[in-house]
Amino acid sequence: MADDGSDQGTLDEASENTALSEALAAEHAAVWGYGVVGAALDAGAQAAAATSEVAHRDVRDRVVVLLAGRDVDPVDAEGAYALPFPVLSATDAAALAVVLEDGVAAAWVRVLDQSVERSTRELAVAALSATEVRAVAWRTAAGRTPTTNAFPGLPAG
Repeated sequence: MADDGSDQGTLDEASENTALSEALAAEHAAVWGYGVVGAALDAGAQAAAATSEVAHRDVRDRVVVLLAGRDVDPVDAEGAYALPFPVLSATDAAALAVVLEDGVAAAWVRVLDQSVERSTRELAVAALSATEVRAVAWRTAAGRTPTTNAFPGLPAG
């Protein structure tokens, strides 16, 4: 049987769209969170936060267009998000960036799990891979070990 880019098993486009909406919400949170990360870094380190923020904005915008093309109302960004801990230093900022990237990775794993369309799976793999690359740099900056995650987006253990 030829692969037409879609699976017809128990998955459906509604499930895929729900997972994409959850990934969009995670991307919104990451964009907002990188503002906090950047504010806690010295001027020399702010470029990494800005680059990460732009990457999340780009993915966010792709998902908005994708959902709009499917006549799905994209979820809006919240005005603010609760921080998991106070960000009082550059190390705290790097640790927050790790939390942001790990949260986005978990959302993209869900998209992979619920994908019907091949193009959605490709988007999810690219986004998931990029989050782990950024997370490695931020884990290093935060002094965390191990710096890599063999299965990004999945629970540890």
